[in-house]
Amino acid sequence: MSKTTDDALPLPSPGSGRRRVDPFMGIALAASAIIMAFILLPLVEMVVQPSLEDLRETWSDPDVIRAIGMSLYTSGTAALIAFVFGTPFAYLMARKHFPGKRLVESVVDLPIMIPHPVVGIALLSMAGRHHWFGRILDQLNIQIMGTVTGIVCVLTFVGLPFYINAVKTGFEAVPARLETVSRSLGASPWSTFFRITLPLAWRSMLVGLIMCMARAVSEFGAVVIVAYHPMVAPVMIYERFTAYGLKYSQPVAVGLIMVCLVLFLLLRWASPRKGGIA
Repeated sequence: MSKTTDDALPLPSPGSGRRRVDPFMGIALAASAIIMAFILLPLVEMVVQPSLEDLRETWSDPDVIRAIGMSLYTSGTAALIAFVFGTPFAYLMARKHFPGKRLVESVVDLPIMIPHPVVGIALLSMAGRHHWFGRILDQLNIQIMGTVTGIVCVLTFVGLPFYINAVKTGFEAVPARLETVSRSLGASPWSTFFRITLPLAWRSMLVGLIMCMARAVSEFGAVVIVAYHPMVAPVMIYERFTAYGLKYSQPVAVGLIMVCLVLFLLLRWASPRKGGIA
């Protein structure tokens, strides 16, 4: 006699109704907890250590307000410079293929890897009176050493790759056929860019601006070489730590952490949504 279908089914073993824990997921959760703790614990400790009185006294100090304001002004100016010059460059890199393109992309990323004190030294060597470029700057009455102009130069240098890479990715996500159709209908390259490409890639451009500014606002190594004064927030934190210790440097650091947190909240809001460019 042949067995029925029900007889052929295996009987559930005791305890098989319990949900088995995926070992890989457990490792992933543990690693995630370690990473979050590694990032958050020092920052939380930094924020909670200063008393409210210390924070109030520090944040009412005109020098601290001036330093944070200088950081925001110079990093914002660097982001605007990156926007003006980096946008057409990023479009070119997104749309054109040419010999040596990988080399150009590597050069763009180079400021990310170079030790930043080297950036300051390199810019000062170019701006010196013994260099032809420095002589041109001198004739134009442009000073790099110890000026806001010098700070903006180094912040643009370190922030530019972040803007270019973000915007290049945004332009690459815009289908080139849309631009081709626009041009075939008689639109000019300018009109095509502002009516087709820009509306589809604006979020990536905003992300690039925020990333450039966030990277620039935290720069220390290159700035301290070019301009100890006027003082930006990272330089003030270093100056107060070396002169007075943790007690006087921590409240300034808390202010800079809050600025960076706001920038990255804006970054998450502006990031392109899943399933769409904008």
